Amino acid sequence: MKMSNNQQIAIDQDDKSMWKFIFSEMKPKGKLFTPFNLISVPVILLGFVLIVIRFWKGIGSITNLTQDTPWGLWIGFDVVTGVAFAGGAYVLTFMVYILNMKEYHSIVRVTVLNGFLAYVFYAGALLLDLGRPWHVINPVIGNSFGTSSVLFLVAWHFLLYMLAQLIEFSPAVAEWLGARRARKILSGMTMAAVIFGITLSTLHQSGLGALFLMAKEKIHPLWYSEFIPVMFFVSSIFAGLSMVIFEGSISHKVFFKQISEKNHKAQNGIILGLSKICAGAMFAYFFLQLLVFIHGQHWDLLNTPMGYWFLLEMIGFVLFPMGLFIVSYRTGNITLVKVAAIITMLGVILNRLNVSVIGFKWEMAVRYIPSWMEFIVTLAVIFTEIWIFRWVISRMPVLRDSPSWVNEHQ
Repeated sequence: MKMSNNQQIAIDQDDKSMWKFIFSEMKPKGKLFTPFNLISVPVILLGFVLIVIRFWKGIGSITNLTQDTPWGLWIGFDVVTGVAFAGGAYVLTFMVYILNMKEYHSIVRVTVLNGFLAYVFYAGALLLDLGRPWHVINPVIGNSFGTSSVLFLVAWHFLLYMLAQLIEFSPAVAEWLGARRARKILSGMTMAAVIFGITLSTLHQSGLGALFLMAKEKIHPLWYSEFIPVMFFVSSIFAGLSMVIFEGSISHKVFFKQISEKNHKAQNGIILGLSKICAGAMFAYFFLQLLVFIHGQHWDLLNTPMGYWFLLEMIGFVLFPMGLFIVSYRTGNITLVKVAAIITMLGVILNRLNVSVIGFKWEMAVRYIPSWMEFIVTLAVIFTEIWIFRWVISRMPVLRDSPSWVNEHQ
């Protein structure tokens, strides 16, 4: 059945108006010369140049990685630590959609967006560390790749979880485009995507820890145990929620005008509720670490430099912020919650780097120290993620209320 000329003209006009809308949205909003822009843009440009050099001349041209130390900052921070901070997405969706804790619904979209971008960029950063990055497709096509490998498990979980998060966030994209029918279909898929995503998250958060189970002789005994997968999973709970507190506090200041008065008033209650959950998860983590330490009988290692470093991590970055979370919840001190969240995030970074970099082959005469170029590339990845996060927040109904037609009968 052929369309009439009028129908064809109408479709062409809709296509043109859609492209016109998208192009108009590409224009920058707000001030261009801000401190963040002036710092981030040169770092991103320099990072891009370094990435080109890395793929042109090889990974050794800009990193201090060797055959003895093949995993460094890009794995220890960008992937292992970054994925922990993205854990807030699966925790929040579990709380809201499974436990029906509706008081946290207003921050679900921004948390899922942050988690999705983190996975995309940190999984993308993994390509920088691969000697043959074009082989990254092997887990998907099954080309000479061991299906019993933990990396095979993690690779598929990353891929599927990114798809699940994209589906979870896609209603916001449909609302931005004004696609009512697509929004209705995508919203109907949300619950299935949430359940699927939560299942994947609990597996690959622990799966990252399982990567280090085969490195028993290389990791310092204070950080190695057969329970590393469990520790990685539990720590991802308070790591992710601390990131939610930190990122949410900044977003509420930067995007103040987008947030409704109702959500502004609910913000303090949300932060205090998250602080209570963080305290509980950190208590479980510390208790498990204590059991592992006692079972391992490593008392003699405490009176060593690495032992002091271990005590600093456990007391200064687990017990101390846990106490701050408890006190802040009981007193309603929002500032103290934010301080505790920052200290907790630093502690998670320290723990993941202790396992993957600092405590890895700690007895070697020549230790791995990241080059300045590795730090620049890492910062470039983070800044690029923030730019895209800001672009999406400024245009799509993430923090602001959805269009009125969402609640209409369709």
